[in-house]
Amino acid sequence: MSIVLDLGGLGPADIAAGSSALSELMASLHVLAEPEHHPEAADWAARAIAADPALRDELSFFAPLWARFRCRLFFPRALPLPASLDEELAAIAGLPAEEFLELVAPGVLGTTALPVPPARELNAGTSAAEDYARRCLRRSYARGELARHLVADPPALRDRLLTVLRAADAAFFAEDWRSLRPVLEDHAREVRRRLAVRSPADVLSELLPTAARVGPGERVRLDKLQIDEVKVAPRPLVLVPSARVWPHLTVKHEHPSCVAVQYPVPAATPGGQLTLRDLHDRLMALTSPARMELCRHLLGEPITTSELAARLGSSEPQVSRALRTLRDAGLVRSTREGKLVRHRLATDVIRRLGNDVLATVAR
Repeated sequence: MSIVLDLGGLGPADIAAGSSALSELMASLHVLAEPEHHPEAADWAARAIAADPALRDELSFFAPLWARFRCRLFFPRALPLPASLDEELAAIAGLPAEEFLELVAPGVLGTTALPVPPARELNAGTSAAEDYARRCLRRSYARGELARHLVADPPALRDRLLTVLRAADAAFFAEDWRSLRPVLEDHAREVRRRLAVRSPADVLSELLPTAARVGPGERVRLDKLQIDEVKVAPRPLVLVPSARVWPHLTVKHEHPSCVAVQYPVPAATPGGQLTLRDLHDRLMALTSPARMELCRHLLGEPITTSELAARLGSSEPQVSRALRTLRDAGLVRSTREGKLVRHRLATDVIRRLGNDVLATVAR
């Protein structure tokens, strides 16, 4: 499953790369709402969630907007990119009620599988508004409540949301952003430098760990658990680096203003990102009892192929084949010392598959 971005027709002026405080705030709020997706941020989340109970309740009320689907409201919609969170929040405050509703309604529903009526039809008391609220309620009680408030009074919900975002900024995000922004801006400058001399497809396929060029033309496949093909032009493409979004990669293409891609910067990606193929290869490599036994001998000390063969009572060719499978999957590292090649288990890689996997190997 994947999303394919067709970048054909985009020129240098049609691609922007830069940080967005609002998008980063959304990513941070997602970590707080779904901490099981982000064990690497557990310490940060524990500190951030120490905010007052009233703020926690309000963040919970709005949580569907920064759940897995991500509300389009929190992504850039115009170039040049705003310089601060204050500017981005002011832009939301200035949205006409119908445009605010148009941006938020799909995020409340949280899926592209169900159609959302045009905002002009979602007036309070209409059958379209009531049906929309019922469909949100079927998705979850929280989504149903949020939908009910949205169609009843969009400006009131907008004001309430802005109050919550400003409170979250004051409680934990502003301090976080002071340290994160320089890292993200440095990264964005490097991306802009590459875009000035390379094709967009080349830059994206190098920039995003789970991306690869595909087929003819300027097409890039992004490894995601959804299927879509997006023709970007004539809209601009906005690349939004993030320190908090890992392990997710978010593509928002439903708005006519631009296509936005929020992705983790390498410095904020613990150990890099796996493709589905990498994950498949690593898990399959460990399904063999013989290779699992070999891993146990590699856990404690570097060891040669002949030493492994002697320990296991196997031939060297058999051990070499097993080692090659494990090494190709990234589970074994081999280093030459003079005439000898020694092998060691990549415990950091196995740990990323899960502590139970590592514990099973180590038994």
